[in-house]
Amino acid sequence: MCEFCHKHGEGKKWYLQAENYSEDLMSDLKRRKMITDFFANPGELRELTDKLLGLSKAPGFVRSVLVPYMVGRQKKVHYGQVLPIEDVEEIFGFVTSVVRLPCLCRHIFLGTEQRFCYGVSMAPQEGEMLKIIREIDMDYLTGPDTSGLEALTKEEALESLRQHEQEGLCHTVWTFMAPFTGGICNCDRSDCGAMQATVTYGFPVMFRAEYVAEMDQELCNGCRQCMRVCQFGAIGYSAANKKVFIDPLRCYGCGICRASCTKDAIHLHDRAGVPVAANLW
Repeated sequence: MCEFCHKHGEGKKWYLQAENYSEDLMSDLKRRKMITDFFANPGELRELTDKLLGLSKAPGFVRSVLVPYMVGRQKKVHYGQVLPIEDVEEIFGFVTSVVRLPCLCRHIFLGTEQRFCYGVSMAPQEGEMLKIIREIDMDYLTGPDTSGLEALTKEEALESLRQHEQEGLCHTVWTFMAPFTGGICNCDRSDCGAMQATVTYGFPVMFRAEYVAEMDQELCNGCRQCMRVCQFGAIGYSAANKKVFIDPLRCYGCGICRASCTKDAIHLHDRAGVPVAANLW
């Protein structure tokens, strides 16, 4: 289990604990301000990415001091975890509303509106977090009326998430001042600040999933389609065996590779049951 599971989940998966989605948590004024600042000031996310690029080039002894400190602060504010579609389905089993909204990362890196983020709530009619977002001037994304926030049924949202899998996007779940959990995103390394920070710059802002993928060598036909969608460089190809293999030390357990496998050769296992990767988060 990741450390959030012990801190915020009583030893169970923290993002499957309904109390972490509670509207009561939204009464905290610091949390409300954090959410307002997060969505109202997208430029700060770009500045952070630039700072991480500079930090990645800093001497090792500087990184050894600054990175743990900065990551520790980030875990208290806005932190996430990779999760497979079946865990998203469990989350949708107890939340009551889902709203699709524009992705800040894609706006910053691409300059376009891409709706890969989903706000979730246990309150009827979208919940308090979405009310806060609607009050923010977000004309840089959707116009002053924030018409870009779309209320979806859970079935519609799951269908969209499955389509994101086909596109090679990795599902992640996020806190807004832990333990409050309010968002599910769909990330890739090309234009997602969180994934770039974690994988490219070595500044983790999200945990690996509670799972590790494994390839069934008997079923694999060596087509390498799974390699195409892996965001973490965890899948390799053996020219001698004409098969692909998954490196458990690099695998984040997102399960996206399964969506591209026509032979049903890839399966997820609990991370705790894979000794070499059990303590990698």
